[in-house]
Amino acid sequence: MLKIAYHPIYKYPLPKGHRFPMEKYELLPQQLLHEGTCTSENFFAPKMPSEEDIIAVHTSEYFESLINLTIDKKAARKIGFPLSETLVERELRIAQGTIEGSEYALKHGIAMNIAGGTHHAYANHGEGFCMLNDQAIAARYLQKKGFAKKILIVDLDVHQGNGTAEIFENDDSIFTFSMHGAGNYPFKKEKSDLDIAVPDGSGDEVYLQKLTEILPKLIEKQQPDFIFYLSGVDILETDKLGRLNCTVEGCKKRDRFVLGICKDLNIPVQVSMGGGYSPEIKTIIEAHANTFRAAQEIFF
Repeated sequence: MLKIAYHPIYKYPLPKGHRFPMEKYELLPQQLLHEGTCTSENFFAPKMPSEEDIIAVHTSEYFESLINLTIDKKAARKIGFPLSETLVERELRIAQGTIEGSEYALKHGIAMNIAGGTHHAYANHGEGFCMLNDQAIAARYLQKKGFAKKILIVDLDVHQGNGTAEIFENDDSIFTFSMHGAGNYPFKKEKSDLDIAVPDGSGDEVYLQKLTEILPKLIEKQQPDFIFYLSGVDILETDKLGRLNCTVEGCKKRDRFVLGICKDLNIPVQVSMGGGYSPEIKTIIEAHANTFRAAQEIFF
C-alpha cells in the first residue's frame, strides 16, 4: 500500500496576498480521495522529529534560532515566510514525514510526502520558502541507522537544489543531481555533484531527452541503494516562477520515467513534492496528482 505523509498543519494559512500556494496542501489530498486514487488508509500523520536528527544536517545554532524564534529579520526575509511557532512545527513535521516515509519505502518500494522538497535550506540558514531540508535530514537518518550507504538525490524542481548541494558538497556517500532551469533562482548556484542547466524556454522534448539520457547512466554508475526524488511541478509552462515550457503531460511522463526506473531496478524511493506556482490552482493540483497516480500504477 502506498503511504503518504500528510498533517493538517501542512495547510498553515499565510497572510492574504502571499504568493506561496499553501492551499494546495489541503486540496491535493482531497483530490486524491475524491477520484479514488487514494483512501484515508494511504495517509499518515508524521510525528515530531528528534533534535538529534535535525542537527545531523543543520547547525545547532540555526536550529535553536528557529525553535526559539530568535532568527534575525534579515535571515527571516530570506526564507520568505512570516515566522511563527506553528510554521516551525509545520517544517519539523514535514521533515519527519520524509523520515518516516523513507523507512516505509525500504520495505514497500516507495513512500511520498504531500509537502517537502525544501531544497533551498542550507546547513545554517533557510531561504526560498525552505527552513529545514527534509530530504537531506532523511538521507542522514537512513545512513545513521545503517539502512542505506550510497544515496542518490534526484532533484527535478525548476530551481537548483542549492541547499542540498551545500550540505553534501564534501560527502561522496550522497550524490546530488539537480536538473533545473538555467535562468531560474537561485541566481548564484551551488555546485551539485551533477548539475544540468536546462535552457530557458525548453519544452517536453528537450527536457525529457536530457533526463532519459542522463538518469539511467547516473544510476548505473553510482549504484545507489536509496533514491530521494524531488518532483517539483514548476517546470510547467504556466508556472509564474519557472522559465521552462513543459506541459502537464510532459511532467507526467517525467514522473513515470523516474518512478519506473526505481521500480525496475528495485531501488527504494521517497518522493517529496517541491514547488508549483501556476496561476490556476487546478493546474498545480493536476500536475501533483499525476505523481501519486503514477506511484499507485507502477508500484501497487
